[in-house]
Amino acid sequence: QLQLVESGGDLVQPGGSLTLSCTASGSNFDKYTISWFRQAPGQARQGVSCIDSSGRSVGYADSGKGRFSISRDNDNSVVYLQMRNLEPADTGIYYCAAASTETTDSRGNCVIQDIQGWHDYWGRGTQVTVSS
Repeated sequence: QLQLVESGGDLVQPGGSLTLSCTASGSNFDKYTISWFRQAPGQARQGVSCIDSSGRSVGYADSGKGRFSISRDNDNSVVYLQMRNLEPADTGIYYCAAASTETTDSRGNCVIQDIQGWHDYWGRGTQVTVSS
């Protein structure tokens, strides 16, 4: 079993930066693909980024390409999401989720799977607010 806890959310001005952490406890963290999702009030959940179990394959939603960077430290059971040049549209609750199944595209990029039941474990989220 895995327990996931997100942290690092904050109020930040447009153009600012934040680094979110997804810290896991439990066993076999290095066997899971970790994904980040976000949900803004009144909107559907959307995938943000993912990283495979080894950390070699990453993927990003179009909204975050060039601005977000995902990484992981399997020794310490943490996945990071570095976000820069933040926009008000990035506001929302950010969740991390763990899946035992890995999916990559033809270029070897991690594919964010937003499918009901795909992820085995979810965290409770951390709030990110981008506002002046």
